[in-house]
Amino acid sequence: MPDVAAAALDRPWPVELTFQASAKSLKARFDDGASFDIPYELLRVESPSAEVQGHSSAGKKWVAGKQDIGIKRAEPVGRYALRLIFDDGHDSGIYTWDWLYRLGRDQDDLLAQYRRAVQA
Repeated sequence: MPDVAAAALDRPWPVELTFQASAKSLKARFDDGASFDIPYELLRVESPSAEVQGHSSAGKKWVAGKQDIGIKRAEPVGRYALRLIFDDGHDSGIYTWDWLYRLGRDQDDLLAQYRRAVQA
């Protein structure tokens, strides 16, 4: 049986999360040295909620028009995630540290994919 606690130690852990309202981005710094400025737009359109991601890989819903989205507040979920409450009312995504790291690391590809999808 895999050691879940040991596996968790190998994952990047956030050491600083700063919401920058004027820049509309989340600055996330991790203990492996990685640092990302994640646009609120990306956080919203890549919400991990079933409402956005669907219940299968074919069920993803692309939400257009979120370039000016704001975040009203963030709530901790245990020690492993945040729940973000957006100013458009969306509040059902639980953003784990792994999810935030992936969004930061892959943001250029994810934003390009998103923009292609909403143009189609």
